[in-house]
Amino acid sequence: MISRLIYTFSTSAFASKLEDYKQLVKFRLNLFVVFSAVCSFVIVSGGLFTIEQLLLLASGGFLITGSANALNEVLEKDFDKLMTRTENRPLPASRMSVSEAVLSAGFMFVIGIFILALFNPLAAVIGSAAVVSYAFIYTPLKRVSTIAVTVGAIPGALPVLIGAVAFEGQITSFALLLFGIQFLWQFPHFWSIGWLGFNDYKKAGYKLVPVKEDAPDRGIGLQSTIYTLLILPLIALGYYLGHINLLVLALIATSTLAYSFMGYRLYVRGDNMAAKKLMFSSFLYLPFVLGAILTLNH
Repeated sequence: MISRLIYTFSTSAFASKLEDYKQLVKFRLNLFVVFSAVCSFVIVSGGLFTIEQLLLLASGGFLITGSANALNEVLEKDFDKLMTRTENRPLPASRMSVSEAVLSAGFMFVIGIFILALFNPLAAVIGSAAVVSYAFIYTPLKRVSTIAVTVGAIPGALPVLIGAVAFEGQITSFALLLFGIQFLWQFPHFWSIGWLGFNDYKKAGYKLVPVKEDAPDRGIGLQSTIYTLLILPLIALGYYLGHINLLVLALIATSTLAYSFMGYRLYVRGDNMAAKKLMFSSFLYLPFVLGAILTLNH
């Protein structure tokens, strides 16, 4: 009986600690980041890769992303207490100490960068830049200016660059094409999330969207449309350089127009429903684009 109670308690404690670490590294977001890096690696490799390489890249990518996210939560723990969506994270809820989180972030960073260095030094350098820029530039800038969204889009797009560089060992025009698509994709994505969480973010002093009359400025819908449409000349250049074929060009162009229309709807309607549809469109857009390039670009 006692042994069963001990087992139940230890199992419960382990599950609780595991859940805390999932929140610390932002597990679902982390998997999305790893997905984009792996897709990029597979795309530029032309199928010339091994399962071992994919597992290494996924592991290294997961660890450095986890490190960046953990440092982000350390730096924002006092502000996370003020927001409903983040108040139950392990640091603001005092289930984890700052020293444990920092130590974990350091461990993940060192191991993650070491793994990327096994591919080539440039991949490790870009991985380091992603962690530093996200944790120590973007994170504090969120409470200073809306320019944080532009700054944050850089480390947000670096995973596809890391994936491409991990295979090729250099920054190519194809790698820059993938980086550019993911960079531009993020503006509607960030702004729609910022719109929907405006009141919560306001409590913590975050400035993720322009404000007009104490509410999100619907002009971000028009800006979302413009940033999305900028993807069209980018993919046209990719087609001209021979990186994507005509079918992929057509599919990406069509999905881009649909994505941009969701931004325009937000501009016209200026309500939460339009922002929510733009957000969900962003969740679908990037996997569709990467999937199209991955499976149809022959």
